[in-house]
Amino acid sequence: MRYNWQQKDWPNFRYQTTDIDDLLFDFAQRTGRISGVLEGLSEKEQTEAMINLMVSEAIKTSEIEGEYLSRNDVMSSIKRNLGIQPDVPLTKDKRAEGVAELMLAVRRNFNEPLSEKELLGWHSMLMKGNTSLEVGQWRTHEEPMQIVSGAMGREVVHFQAPSSEKVPSEMDNFIIWFNKAQDTIKKPILRAAIAHLYFESIHPFEDGNGRIGRAIAEKALSQSINRPVLFSLSKSIESNKNAYYDALKKAQGSNEITEWINYFIQTVLDAQIDAEQEIEFTLKKTKFFDQHKDRLNERQKKGVRRMLDEGHKGFEGGMNARKYVSLTGASKATATRDLQDLVEKGIFVPIGGGRSARYEIKL
Repeated sequence: MRYNWQQKDWPNFRYQTTDIDDLLFDFAQRTGRISGVLEGLSEKEQTEAMINLMVSEAIKTSEIEGEYLSRNDVMSSIKRNLGIQPDVPLTKDKRAEGVAELMLAVRRNFNEPLSEKELLGWHSMLMKGNTSLEVGQWRTHEEPMQIVSGAMGREVVHFQAPSSEKVPSEMDNFIIWFNKAQDTIKKPILRAAIAHLYFESIHPFEDGNGRIGRAIAEKALSQSINRPVLFSLSKSIESNKNAYYDALKKAQGSNEITEWINYFIQTVLDAQIDAEQEIEFTLKKTKFFDQHKDRLNERQKKGVRRMLDEGHKGFEGGMNARKYVSLTGASKATATRDLQDLVEKGIFVPIGGGRSARYEIKL
């Protein structure tokens, strides 16, 4: 099979946009609506909403690659780096520290031209604590860089990237294209879609390409609206990552990428819808605590906050006595009393009964 980078027209991507004009309009409309919803929040609520979206992006961009990070570790790393909780100690998980630093770097420097220095810096952040890989440099190994699945001896090669010796020149061309395309591609979401595919096809790092490729797409989108985007692209991708890998695989077999463009735009729209719900949830959460803060003991506050930290899609499986004991350190009897008290106050809604009883928050 010949891959996109092996073809004569590489990297002159071709695509049709006749069927996506309505989607492009939806993107612009939702961008304005998210800004409007955010402006209706206080400064504290805006900060909380943005942190929650960054945490989602950090966790989900790692989950796509099979890495599962602690939400608390990522949250505390982001808050410490923002100066909100400067005294919080470093987490033991270097991966959480690194991806948190990456999230902030992408947002702080979104308007600067892309450069080799920036990309290598991002890789160093992402691979923080990793001593077994080439960190902060393009890959140099001689063996082929392949995307493979299947059991040993029955591997299936989905894609093979350009050889390591070609990476420096390919990346020079990519960086030049990315910076020039800000002026030449009039519909910015198209630039983001192409940038992600283009970068993934070069696959310049030994590891971390997917996470940095999604950060590049975010940078492109942020530059188009002149502020950091307020949604989690990776959260939308992770909800159906098989579709993501299928779309990438098809796109990397040809430089006609209409199908990839359609997939990417719909994924961004899904991310925007989720972000609107997340921001509205932040407002509801603030009102909830204003209403109930004097009615909860410290254990209840801790349990409720942990549930609300999961965002608008809710605390998976609801709260139960076993989870409450684990979260608060309370005895089982105390947990039962606290949970029943929350039901009587109209704060929790019981689902099921007996040993399988669980609770959801009534916002």
